[in-house]
Amino acid sequence: MDDYEKSGIEYLHFTAYQQQRVAPEAPNHVLSDVDKGFRGSTETAGISYRDLHSQRTRWRATMAELCQQEASVTERLNALIASQNDLKRSLARLDMSRANLASQAVSTRSISNDMLSNAATVAKSISAAVSRLDLEQARVKSTLNVVEQVAELKTCVLGVTGSMGAAQDWEAAATYLNRASKIPPEVIDGLFAEEIVPTSEVPDPPKLTLEQAAESLQALFLREFERAAKENNGSKVTRFFKLFPLIGKSHVGLDVYGRYVCQGVATRARSNLNAGTGGSQSTEGFFYANALTKLFEHIAQIVEHHGGLVELHYGTGHMVRVIERLQLEADVQGGIIIDTWSDERRIDRKLTDIRSYAFTFLVQSFLPPQPARSGTPRAASPSNRSASKDSRAQSEEGIDTKEIDALLSEMTAMAARWSLYRRFITLQCRPPPSGKGEDEPLRVPLFITDSGLNRKIADRLIMPINAMTTFLLRRSVERAFQLDEQPSTLSLNPSKPLHSNPPYISSAVDDVMYIVNQVVERSLATSQRPVVSSVLPSITRVLESDFIGMIQRKMRDESYPKAAIQGGLPPENTIAFLVLINDLDVGCDYVRRIVESWIVANDGSGSSGEHAGASSKSLGSLFPFEGDAMYAARALKSVQQSFEAKASELISDGIYVVFKNVVKPRLRPLLSDAFRDIEYQMSEDGPGEGDRLVEDNEGSEHGNHDGAQHHFHRGWDALTKPIARIFTNGNFERLLTTIVAYLADVLEKRIWSYYGRINEYGAIRLEREIASLVTIVVRGSRYGLRDAFVRCSQICLVMNMEEDEWEETQASGSNSAEDTEWKLDADERVRARAMVQNRK
Repeated sequence: MDDYEKSGIEYLHFTAYQQQRVAPEAPNHVLSDVDKGFRGSTETAGISYRDLHSQRTRWRATMAELCQQEASVTERLNALIASQNDLKRSLARLDMSRANLASQAVSTRSISNDMLSNAATVAKSISAAVSRLDLEQARVKSTLNVVEQVAELKTCVLGVTGSMGAAQDWEAAATYLNRASKIPPEVIDGLFAEEIVPTSEVPDPPKLTLEQAAESLQALFLREFERAAKENNGSKVTRFFKLFPLIGKSHVGLDVYGRYVCQGVATRARSNLNAGTGGSQSTEGFFYANALTKLFEHIAQIVEHHGGLVELHYGTGHMVRVIERLQLEADVQGGIIIDTWSDERRIDRKLTDIRSYAFTFLVQSFLPPQPARSGTPRAASPSNRSASKDSRAQSEEGIDTKEIDALLSEMTAMAARWSLYRRFITLQCRPPPSGKGEDEPLRVPLFITDSGLNRKIADRLIMPINAMTTFLLRRSVERAFQLDEQPSTLSLNPSKPLHSNPPYISSAVDDVMYIVNQVVERSLATSQRPVVSSVLPSITRVLESDFIGMIQRKMRDESYPKAAIQGGLPPENTIAFLVLINDLDVGCDYVRRIVESWIVANDGSGSSGEHAGASSKSLGSLFPFEGDAMYAARALKSVQQSFEAKASELISDGIYVVFKNVVKPRLRPLLSDAFRDIEYQMSEDGPGEGDRLVEDNEGSEHGNHDGAQHHFHRGWDALTKPIARIFTNGNFERLLTTIVAYLADVLEKRIWSYYGRINEYGAIRLEREIASLVTIVVRGSRYGLRDAFVRCSQICLVMNMEEDEWEETQASGSNSAEDTEWKLDADERVRARAMVQNRK
């Protein structure tokens, strides 16, 4: 079908559509005829009626859209036409304004041409004249300045030559050279100066004359300075030392002065060392520590007393060069002292002995127990005495701990003096404050860190301190347990008095903790971070492996408690077990107090009691360099935390053993005996009598002996008092917490066991007896233990509720703000309510 035929079909369709719109009231047969004719024509063209109907729908949508666009365009055109009048009025006003501005522009242009052009020309000429005048004036001033400088240069040249001639006034010559050094080099090297300055007496150029004079004066000053140093003439030394910076030779003066003071340092150090070498002084006391201290003090005095002179004549910061030269001499002299001390004290041999020490007692203590022999030797058996003597002889043949302790004291003093010297030198070399209001942290200068003396101290002092401290601590632990003694006259019988004072611990605890405190003080007194980083972890390691390990071995192999006989006291070996648990608890307290004495002092808090000496034990004063004080505090805290964690774990295990083997076998019979022959199916007269039995704690003998609380009170005291009189407060609180948790569980089961065997009056008595039992357990202000009995109390509470109260509780549930915080769920509350039979 071609395009012409398609257009004809569309026209026919559109014609039919228009006829339908124009004549909607046409008879149906007319429309049907038209429709039939249209269908025939379309079918003849090969197009179906359905396709034409869909096209007609699309045309309608297109026509509607075109109508909307037409309406929109029409509306916009109307708006533009309406605003055309306003636009015309604005254009008219703009034309009027343009006319006015044009007239004003003509007037302004005429004024500019007639009046201002001449004034501008005059001003421009005046400005150019002023600029030329300023230029000429600047040139004149520059010329005058050069002339004055050349005149000053000529005066200085003539003054230098004149002072170095017959007058030999070295101060004046140096002063003239200093004045000449302030003249710019371009003036001295200029042609004008070369023409004006030379004279018949001084024909050379000024630069050459000044350089020759400076060299001559430098040689003269060096010669005179060395002569004064040999003659030990301090005034002449100072005189020529002050002249070097005036001739521009500051570095030469500082070097020669450094050699001079270093000679004095070397001479005094050798005299101090030779005073005791070869005699008895070198083997007694702190001779070498004192010699090293005198060396540092001498250097510090030189720096402090001469620093002002150097800063005055040489400028700020020039004393550092002298300090560096002094440090080189300190490396030599300090190294000689430390090497001599090391050889005299035979440090290498002692370190070898320390490393080869076997710690036989500790090693054997951790070995499995040997099988028993066929016969049990007597306590005073000769075999036991000989074994004891052999062990004591073996320990005495070993290393002398007193000598090691003395060496550690001497090494600690030497390391502390070195730390104090480092701090002093660092402060002297510290740059001036920047003015920001915040002090920069101290940092050790590189010439101190890289010095030979620092390496010597690290090898010859720090390493032996770490090794000997660890050995002394471990040997002290070994010795303490060799001489360990349990407190005497301890008994679990409350009727027997205890003659010693609590806490009841073995002697090893005091001995070991005394050594630990001494080791900590020595380590921190060195003010050396490498010592702290090595010794404090060693303390933790020794306490955990040896101290706690020995106590654990004794608890396991020597004093493990056995089950108590029914109705009797625990066996006597339980006392030793309780004392060992006390050792751990008191040991934790000792370590905590040792650490807090330093940590609290470092924080600046705590000014009374055990922290009265906070100012002298401040970590900030001992470790002034950046980050060292915080590192030491963290290391101390780590010792405490590690030891407490290990000891607390063993304490918990020991408490559980005491509960399991000593307390638990007697606790369930205790409850059974307390509630024996007690019935809670009571008559109406029962509650009155029961109330008297429960509440009358001071009543008749019959009342006191019939209540469950009386039997429980008597059994509870018999169970806990023997242990409480031996245990520390902390250990007894731990044990009591374990007991109460178990007791509350057993007591709850017993209450549930009365299901169906209790009436209303019996429930009242049961509630009061349970409350009395809880009061007995928590007496002594241990109110926190009541939380363990909440379930028991709530069971009794539900049993004794009134009906309306119970209904309100059930209706409100557990979400009401006025309700009790229930530990019982809903089913358990219903079960508790059903325990009481024959409720009225």
